[in-house]
Amino acid sequence: MKVLTIISHTEHYKAPDGTIVGLGSTITEINHLLTVFDQINHVAMLHETSAPASALPYISDAIKFIPIKAVGGQRFVDKISVFWQAPKVLSTVRKALNQSDCFQFRAPTGIGVYVIPYLMLFSSKKGWFKYAGNWKQKNAPIAYRFQKWVLKNQKRHVTINGAWPSQPSQCLTFENPCLNSIDIEKGEQVVRHKVLSTNQINFCFVGRLEKEKGIGLLINAFKSLSEDDTSRIGHIDIVGHGRAMEVYKNDARDTKLNVHFHGFLSREKVHDIYIKSHAIVLPSASEGFPKVIAEALNFGCLPVVSNVSGISDYIKDGKNGFLLDDISVEGIVAKLQSILKLTAQDYRAMTGFERENIEKFTFEYYNSRIKNELLK
Repeated sequence: MKVLTIISHTEHYKAPDGTIVGLGSTITEINHLLTVFDQINHVAMLHETSAPASALPYISDAIKFIPIKAVGGQRFVDKISVFWQAPKVLSTVRKALNQSDCFQFRAPTGIGVYVIPYLMLFSSKKGWFKYAGNWKQKNAPIAYRFQKWVLKNQKRHVTINGAWPSQPSQCLTFENPCLNSIDIEKGEQVVRHKVLSTNQINFCFVGRLEKEKGIGLLINAFKSLSEDDTSRIGHIDIVGHGRAMEVYKNDARDTKLNVHFHGFLSREKVHDIYIKSHAIVLPSASEGFPKVIAEALNFGCLPVVSNVSGISDYIKDGKNGFLLDDISVEGIVAKLQSILKLTAQDYRAMTGFERENIEKFTFEYYNSRIKNELLK
């Protein structure tokens, strides 16, 4: 019996009926790991707030959620709480490891500053680290820099986004899984019949509604378009939530465009957004490789994304999307205009470019690499 313990900061919530649900993208990934492991223990954070619509339950009793207190945040007191809870967190991790054959630690996260050294020094279990952030982030928080430095100077495997010069041998480039074989088949059918009409081009944004994700810049970029450009835009769908959501809604009203704020949506409904959109715009200052990029590509929704981390390994400017080297209103406007200038033939060529690479983002491909490269 193969037992995996996962340690992460993944948000979990208790639904009104008592069911534990968690961040949809991560829970889906873990559900698929049951094809590799017989049992999974997930040590992660339990929040006391209501669950968003995007949260999902585990599909099997073979996955056991082991709660730790939700810690971390922007305030100084929140950062201190990360260390205040260290004894309880490490005790919980130790007990879970004793019941498992191997572990996965998902970095970077606040608790990583002490859990990663603990795993290095006090655990002989087989395991690997998944670094889901930007491996080459400039001006990264000191806690993230410390975790990256430690991971580069230890021997267990680390899966990272992108391929980099002088990459340590234990650091393996891994795609972030987000699709299954049914999604791929559906995507192929969608792309086969999807067309671009030059007077009805639809855009979307999927992510947290906060300054760091660039939603404010995006809204201002739409405001800055000429009347001729805006006349060719059908609708703009904004998926996600944030404390400043009402502020962004008010800003969007000034665009005189057909902008819809959906808040959190289920995975299936987000896929529906991709299906009716021609481009997804993500002007974030720092990313690893957001799963939404591969999901959007699968359904013929061209990414307009920041040229950070390993994103340019998969998105080729002008070939299957557009890269933002200049993350500013002016830079975004230039790329929006590139989308608006596409012909139906241009769009079809871009949505078909190296489409076979999308297979690398399937759970099946990811799990096969875990078995063949990480667990040998």
